[in-house]
Amino acid sequence: MDTQTPTSADGGSSEETSRDGGWFGPSPVKRPAGEGRDDQEGADRIPSRPVRPMRPVGNAAVGDRSPTGAGTSSENTSDDVLLRRTMAEVEPIADKVTSYFYALLFVRHPDLRALFPSAMDTQRDRLFKALLTAATHVHDPAALTAYLSPLGRGHRKYGTLPEHYPAVGECLIGALSHYAERSWSPQAEAAWVAAYTKISQIMIDAAAEDELRAPAWWQAEIVAHEMRTPDVAVVTVRPDQPYPFLAGQYASLETPWWPRVWRHYSFASAPRSDGLLSFHVKAVPAGWVSNALVRRARRGDVVRLGAPAGSMTVDHSTDSGLLCLGGGTGIAPIRALVEDVARHGRRRSVEVFYGARRGDDLYDLDTMLHLEKTHPWLSVRPVIDAGTVGGPGAGIPEAVSQHGPWHAYDAYLSGPPGMIRQGVDTLLGIGMPTDRIRHDSIEELVGARM
Repeated sequence: MDTQTPTSADGGSSEETSRDGGWFGPSPVKRPAGEGRDDQEGADRIPSRPVRPMRPVGNAAVGDRSPTGAGTSSENTSDDVLLRRTMAEVEPIADKVTSYFYALLFVRHPDLRALFPSAMDTQRDRLFKALLTAATHVHDPAALTAYLSPLGRGHRKYGTLPEHYPAVGECLIGALSHYAERSWSPQAEAAWVAAYTKISQIMIDAAAEDELRAPAWWQAEIVAHEMRTPDVAVVTVRPDQPYPFLAGQYASLETPWWPRVWRHYSFASAPRSDGLLSFHVKAVPAGWVSNALVRRARRGDVVRLGAPAGSMTVDHSTDSGLLCLGGGTGIAPIRALVEDVARHGRRRSVEVFYGARRGDDLYDLDTMLHLEKTHPWLSVRPVIDAGTVGGPGAGIPEAVSQHGPWHAYDAYLSGPPGMIRQGVDTLLGIGMPTDRIRHDSIEELVGARM
């Protein structure tokens, strides 16, 4: 699965990506080189048969359930089977189904078009992957809530309201019923209505709760813009109001040049007393936001920040060491973790492997070596892996396997997807338990957390 991490170019590596994804969140997709596909693709194929509209109950949207979908655990199991049959049928043609879904949505509810970014290819591909992931675990409340709540909170910055969800659900059912010809039935429709009702309600509730304690977004003025390499910039901003976060987390960011297009960047430092936030951004081909931040943004420009997110944070209740793997601009959150450990004043061993394809790409090495001199518990090892297929930092897993042992360490990985995958495989191979391996890649959000 081709995934990204939230550390550099609009997601952390050589492609742009977005975690919260407008309506339903992340999927492992690559950014297009140009404009998205025609939003009305498939509109001429909207079925003449009516799709039963979903009616609101409370805040969520539901339809009239058939007896098959309600009640007992055995019936829930039956619903699981029905959902999986539909997913198995539509997954091979997900591109067609999502195109058809958007055709339905924008023809029947044209007022919702303004909520979606112009880069519709990313949005289209992301949508069904997230929905199918959520539907697969609709009867695992803990996993479903953990997966969907951040998405619901993140949707606030798009202007998503509770009344928008019934329209989305109606068109979801319409698209599935049109393409899942073999598996669709009144019972299957009832199962999907119930699943979508649960999915949408979790997101609506999360957004309502978040509204009580945080704005939908923060305005942030760029106060510093430093080019570290020809395509890497350190961008520092001052939020217009307090912005609480933890070292190792990331923020979604929107530029004035690409409205409604949000990308994720990790904080490059622990929380600072002056309230400033820094991000390491790598400009990549077709990277709309990354190129704008690296090549166009200047001091005085104002960007928007979404709420902080991410679980790659330090557990300060233990004395375990930290094994940190940072590839390319993935060094940004690693640096923040080191600062966080230093501020807590506990002499915990921290081993950092900092990788890149070439020595010139180790743009933050001097800072990391200065930290190493300042803190005797910190060790920094640069790793050069020119030509490695996995990208900057992909040689780190091999270097890690040559050192150790690591049984007394928690692992933190940040960088290109190839490094993340190889790093996790290496750590599991040397016996590190899964619960001691932490990273915030999209693959984790879509797969492992579910």
